[in-house]
This record gives sequence, structure tokens and C-alpha cells, in this order.
Amino acid sequence: MTKRTLGISLYPDHSVFERDQAYLKVAASYGFTRLFVSMLEVQDGKERVTEKYQRIIQSAHQLGFTTTLDVSPNIFDQLGVSYQDLSYFASLGADAIRLDAGFDGHQEAWLSYNSQGLNLELNMSNDVEYLSNILSYSANRPFLYGCHNFYPQRGTGLPFDFFVACSRRFKRAGIETAAFVTAPGATIGPWDINDGLPTLEMHRDWPLQVQVQHLFSTGLIDSVLIGNAYAKPEDLQKLGALNRYQITFAVTPSADIQPVERQILLDNLHERRGDINDITIRSTEVRKRYHDFNRVNDDRHTFQRGDVVIGNEQFGKYQHELQIVQQPHTDTRKNLVATINPDQLVLLDAIGPWAKFSFEVAHD
Repeated sequence: MTKRTLGISLYPDHSVFERDQAYLKVAASYGFTRLFVSMLEVQDGKERVTEKYQRIIQSAHQLGFTTTLDVSPNIFDQLGVSYQDLSYFASLGADAIRLDAGFDGHQEAWLSYNSQGLNLELNMSNDVEYLSNILSYSANRPFLYGCHNFYPQRGTGLPFDFFVACSRRFKRAGIETAAFVTAPGATIGPWDINDGLPTLEMHRDWPLQVQVQHLFSTGLIDSVLIGNAYAKPEDLQKLGALNRYQITFAVTPSADIQPVERQILLDNLHERRGDINDITIRSTEVRKRYHDFNRVNDDRHTFQRGDVVIGNEQFGKYQHELQIVQQPHTDTRKNLVATINPDQLVLLDAIGPWAKFSFEVAHD
């Protein structure tokens, strides 16, 4: 199984090398390892374009990035490059080329055996038999990757259910997958319209960290790429520190949280019970590890979605059990110990049977 990775995007036709290089260095320092580079047009002649892209890709390689070159069909004509010979893109240092436009399946399968050893990245954002058709021509499967589109225009991103259907086709085939998120305040993309560059429309106005957590939580995406440039250094730092394999909820502890409750909340990896219910997400194993009495607090309000509660001394064998509230209810045998950051409430739906999760104190 592929380990999960983070990546950034660069647009050399709309930027300068020095700033691109500085961005690469910051991203690399926080554990980013994939680079998406868009080759849009050949305005300055082949020689100048070659020099520009070689320089940025070489710099990325020195920092540990693998680079995918997004090549539009017109670029092949402008550069005088044949689909039968990808040596030009290999000479730039690219590790993969992304085909935004598809062929007949046979052509893609043939390209997957290119003598330069370039990976072939396929467009995932279509729920059709495109991939299975390519594989039916005995494609070189280890050299095939999948990557969703991003959508610069507000309202045009993929709906979630469609995204899931498209992505499952690639995951079932064992193909590595990628999708895009959008960084707040980042203004550089491929076109003059840039309302953000997410794959999913629902992500367009979400916090960057929540977008990434959501994509990884689906279990369908191996690599998450920031579509627009340049993400803020502090955002790159947060993503670099993110657990890519489980959801960590940022919480605000209650003012009257007790020491044993704080330990249960923050010092454990939690697991949702396999026999789930609609009212709460139950973490039951923790109650076996703690034996101090957990007194009843004075809070008797109705628990709301995203509240974190722990069983008190009136709850018998369920004392010390931690629960995340999914539906409002009242129960004086439970103490309110924390509240999940409102931005992360959308992630509760990703906590399925046996899912692992943890908590950390939210920071301003």
C-alpha cells in the first residue's frame, strides 16, 4: 500500500524562479515531497522554455521532490514533440507527465511502456470505463497513476458522491491516486480566473487543514496537492505536522475538566466501537485504563453535535468512557469535557466503525 504524501503546485509561466525555489525549500522543510508543474504554453521559444523548466525541476529534485509535468495537447504541437517519444520531457527532469485529455486506451497503454521510464498520470475526474479500457490493453500498471482535476471557477468542482465513484475505480485497480486542495490567499494558478483550485466544490471555502484531513479520511486519496501558489509558510507547517492516517480533532477543553478527564481526552489514541450508533461515537477501551472516581460536574445543558463527554461516577461500568456527541441529547451521567472546533464537525462523518482518532488542544 502506498504511503500518503503531500505536494505543492508551481506555474513557471506565471512566476519567477527565485520565488518558486524559495517556496520549494519551505515546503520541503515541512515534509512535502510531490510537485505538480503546469506547462501551459510556449511563448518564448523551445530553448527558453526548456531552460526554465529544467531549472525548476532540477531544484525540486535536489530537495527530494518527484515532479509531475501537466502537459496540454497543444504543447506537443508547439514543441514539436511526438506522443511516441517522451524523451523531451525526460530531458527536463520530469518523473511523470499528466494527460488531461484521453486517447483510445490503446495509446495510453503504449505510452506506459515509454523507454524513458516516465510515469503516466491519468485524469481521474470521470466516472467512466477509461481506466479499465487502458488496463485491458495490458498497460504497464506500475507506471500508471491517477490524479483528479482542480476547478478554478466557483461552482464547478466535483460533488462528493461523484468524486467517490471516480476515485474507487482507481483504488480498486491498485493505482496510486491524488487530488487537489486550495490554499487561502494563494493567487497563482493556470488561468486568469482563480476562485481557488480544489478538486471538491465543498472544499472551496474550508480551512486548508480540514480539506486535507477530509481527503485522507476517505481512504481513496494517497497524495494531496495544494493546487494554487503560494500557500503561507504557517499553513505548510500545519499540514506537515498533520497525521495523515487518522483524524486529530482540535478541541477546547471545558473550564471544569478534571485531571483524569484531561488524561482520557488527550493522552490516548481512541477507537470507535464497531457496533456503531447514531447518537454518539463511543471510545470504550479507555474506561478499562482509569480507576479514579470521576465526580459529577454541575453542567446539565443539552449536549450538542461536536461536544466531547466522559462518563462520571454515576455511570457505573461506563464511567471513564469517552463519547463524541453526534445528535443532541441530555444525560447527567456524562460530563462535558471539551468541544470540537466547529470547522472540523464535517469530519465526524468520517469516523466509521473501528476508526482511530485523537484530540489536541486548539490553538489560536
